[in-house]
Amino acid sequence: MFKGKHVLIIVENLPVPFDRRVWQEANTLKEHGADVSIICPKMKGYTESYEQVNGIDIYRHPLKEGKGVFGYLLEYSTALTWEFILSLKIYVKKRFHVIHGCNPPDLIFMVALFYKLFGVKYVFDHHDINPELYIAKYNKKGFFYWFLIAMERLTFATANYSIATNDSYKAIAIRRGKMNPSKVQVVRSGPKLDRLILKEGDNKYKKGRDFLIGYVGVIGEQEGLDLLLESVKHVVSKRKNVQFAIIGGGTELQAIKELTEKMELQEHVDYYGRVDDETLVNILNTTDICVNPDKPTEMNNLSTMNKIMEYMALKKPIVQYDLKEGRVSAQKASLYAENTSPKNFAEKILWLFDNPDVRIEMGEYGYNRVINELSWDFESKKLIAFYQTILNEH
Repeated sequence: MFKGKHVLIIVENLPVPFDRRVWQEANTLKEHGADVSIICPKMKGYTESYEQVNGIDIYRHPLKEGKGVFGYLLEYSTALTWEFILSLKIYVKKRFHVIHGCNPPDLIFMVALFYKLFGVKYVFDHHDINPELYIAKYNKKGFFYWFLIAMERLTFATANYSIATNDSYKAIAIRRGKMNPSKVQVVRSGPKLDRLILKEGDNKYKKGRDFLIGYVGVIGEQEGLDLLLESVKHVVSKRKNVQFAIIGGGTELQAIKELTEKMELQEHVDYYGRVDDETLVNILNTTDICVNPDKPTEMNNLSTMNKIMEYMALKKPIVQYDLKEGRVSAQKASLYAENTSPKNFAEKILWLFDNPDVRIEMGEYGYNRVINELSWDFESKKLIAFYQTILNEH
């Protein structure tokens, strides 16, 4: 279908294939005939400067994750420099027709602007709403908030087309980004079911206890792991036969581990860091309940979390705080705790312990919703139809 077309995907915050959404998009385009190249950072487990996987060329560059104003400035300027150098290398090797830029940050348009001079289209894949993320982290509006608003606006102004991860993001592209609604397509981060395979779990993760609660995701300031630990404290004060499995990495991982020890919860909480798919699936298949303690910021309220649909794909009942897009995704597969009450969150977990039939019913509901509505099998068709429009312009 897309034979002879070349798509360059640029992602700055995660390596590929670790970034599951980007990897699914890349493979879908490749399966439909496009040549696909990817530029991404080197991170733990993904340190080769170049490799080809599934016929997709992956170019990785050095990157030191920043913290604070100067740290982020160094990180982003380094990433942009490498992205431009590697894009030139790729373009000379084989001309690409589309740059598919995945935020954060909203700066990849600076690379795309140069290639637009040569007729290359820019597709903005909107993963995070950065102005809202800034408020979630710093709880204020200042120079950097308005700078992020400006960068977002310039990103949308540069983009020929935009992909939104949900309807809330599409509304932002239209309202704040001033994009033509016909140029914006919702493509959710639906789970790929050949990766999330239902099977027996491994009781070693339960550490001899009766129940295992699972969390998957980034461990940052706005993800609410501190709130989760408050809920853990309440749960284990009522039930000692519970273990918690935390999967993922992030800038706050060490701080959260230290808080766990300070709260004397280390016997009940295991941190596995970033793991491969096999380990992830083994742990999640062992869990009885999965949780999402994201804080009720505007960023989290309007964002679709991949973890929710992964939980659902593995038939897991969910407990989360009551956020707009969380409800859109999970519906009756989740219980919704009061914002922001760790005690009420814990009470939802405890109630599910005592109601195994409800746990099964919620898990089945979520699984059927993924199978029939939300899996990548459905979302990939939207991506391909959108790319037919984009590439037909050439």
